[in-house]
Amino acid sequence: METPLTLTEAAEALRAGAVTSVRLTEEALAAADRHDGEIGTYLARFDDYALERAERADRELAEGIDRGPLQGVPFGVKDIIAMAEGPTTAQSLVLDRAWAEGRDAPVVSRLKEAGAVITGKVTTMEFACGMPDPSKPFPMPRNPWDTATWPGGSSSGTGNGVAAGLFFAGLGTDTAGSIRIPSAFCGVTGLMPTFGRVPKSGVAPLGYSLDHVGPLARSARDCAAVLDVIAGPHASDPDSVGMPYDGPVLDGSLEGVRIGVVRAGHFPEEADPALAPAFDAALGVLSGLGATLVDAELPFWTEMLTANLVTMCAEAFAYHRNDLVERWGDYFAATRLMLARGAMVTGADYVQAQRVRRVAQDAVARMFDDLDVIVCPTTAVGAPRYDELTDGAGRIDIEGLFRTIFTQYWDCVGNPVLAAPMGATAAGLPLSIQFAGPAFGEAGVLRAADAFQQVTDWHRRVPALVAA
Repeated sequence: METPLTLTEAAEALRAGAVTSVRLTEEALAAADRHDGEIGTYLARFDDYALERAERADRELAEGIDRGPLQGVPFGVKDIIAMAEGPTTAQSLVLDRAWAEGRDAPVVSRLKEAGAVITGKVTTMEFACGMPDPSKPFPMPRNPWDTATWPGGSSSGTGNGVAAGLFFAGLGTDTAGSIRIPSAFCGVTGLMPTFGRVPKSGVAPLGYSLDHVGPLARSARDCAAVLDVIAGPHASDPDSVGMPYDGPVLDGSLEGVRIGVVRAGHFPEEADPALAPAFDAALGVLSGLGATLVDAELPFWTEMLTANLVTMCAEAFAYHRNDLVERWGDYFAATRLMLARGAMVTGADYVQAQRVRRVAQDAVARMFDDLDVIVCPTTAVGAPRYDELTDGAGRIDIEGLFRTIFTQYWDCVGNPVLAAPMGATAAGLPLSIQFAGPAFGEAGVLRAADAFQQVTDWHRRVPALVAA
């Protein structure tokens, strides 16, 4: 049979005896041999370890030991997440290679217990905040839809690895959009769970009160399978909470579901001409599935974008202050720029940002008294070219970039949100829609996104590089 495309299809094929984990893993490693040099997915590959895990999965399945849908399925892990099989670098010269040496982050331990076949550690932006820098000795991640373009970040290797078929799913992190931006630009699906739903200990921090760990995969159904494994509190993370999590009902119906539609602020002048018709078409699909659509507006939109930046810069600076003094030149230029901004944030600024966040969280919670899900575009454009990311002086134009990206708001309020492919630009680059829900309402988000994907095929499309 042909190699399955999604994680859930791979799990079904394994249990039907139509394929083995060893075969899936060998094909994933062969895909890495073909494409990794061109798209820069891996920082470290664990080929021998992965094949050993695959052999174990086949043996256990033959013996009737079923660990769930991740068992025997190739998986990637972002390289700010600790894993015992190799050093965690955060794609930086600065991070001590002994950091978390020989230890697994709780999320990685849970993947292993579920039988996932982890094939390696994948690229990120430096400490999940810097932009690519060819002057440093790390891979330059590229987008398999067009290798002249950026795959998004900071979970770059997780996004382009899923899109290129190097693994079926992977772990990313999200502080200002780092799961959803690469999902959008690479044409895959990414879920940022509610803050506290998934433990973030064993992950190099960026923003202590903003960081989320979550899955990137082909489909919402795949993300649901991964979340079922990694969700739940852990003693090592005081921010993780024990809210009950019942998996979503994935019946394809949205009858009785009220969806708020957000347009304000999401269609700037820079928006791709294909964005509005793609979004309208997606809304038509949701309505056709039985959903009731109502206009909505996100409260304190501008204030929350500012609060996200203030909070992230301050919390990141607190972590990096000593290293910035002692090893300034070892950081990527764009990382230095972002981290140094934190030195300009006063205590009053930081406290005020947290007060504004609480006000906005309460206002958003009230929206969900009347709504089940909120939808809006993930980005206004397809993946930008690398040569468009810098200004005339060669500096990364971060402000210009984030005028076309609509992810930071949801990190600041902490609600669950999923990015899913919904169309394409004239150049064939993916466009994406976000599904957001109330705090700890992942089940409703996944239900809506899965229903959308049951009747569309954007998430099943693959880049020409892979199809060839």
